[in-house]
Amino acid sequence: MLGDSLSAGYGIDEKKGWVNLLNKELQNNHYPYQIVNMSTSGDTTSNGLAKLPQVLQTYRPAFVLLQLGANDGLRGLSLTQMKSNLAQLIEISQKANAKVLLIATLLPPNYGPVYLEKFKQVYRDLAKQYKIPLIPMFLEGVAGNPVFMQKDGLHPNQQAQSKILANIWTTLMPMLDKE
Repeated sequence: MLGDSLSAGYGIDEKKGWVNLLNKELQNNHYPYQIVNMSTSGDTTSNGLAKLPQVLQTYRPAFVLLQLGANDGLRGLSLTQMKSNLAQLIEISQKANAKVLLIATLLPPNYGPVYLEKFKQVYRDLAKQYKIPLIPMFLEGVAGNPVFMQKDGLHPNQQAQSKILANIWTTLMPMLDKE
């Protein structure tokens, strides 16, 4: 799992974050996989590129879950560079024989509709280009709902984690083998 604060469990007990809940779900359903969470708060796609080779060498994963790009967008970094970085992350993962699940995040509405649409399109284009599954909005039912968000309005609270897991599980489950 390569992500940012949304997957690292920022502001909550990391053991109760959606990635750890996913590990429990895999165990409970007798899947022979364990998620190693390499997510770090603040990470951009460039940070992910710097980490990925060592992660692949150390863990030799069957899957790479990519949830990066939110911090690129929040910092106003180039969408062209973000797309290039994500493409490289996908290609490097696939060359290491890992299946990739691309997980997109939406930005707050104050970035304007044109930028937000271009941001979303990056993920759609990459999923289509590389023929990989995409979760277009893994915070669906969470983002913008004060019941599920921390006071900063950006990070999901502990109550939201099972909802996030459900959003991930629906797309991830068909990719898994029980062997």
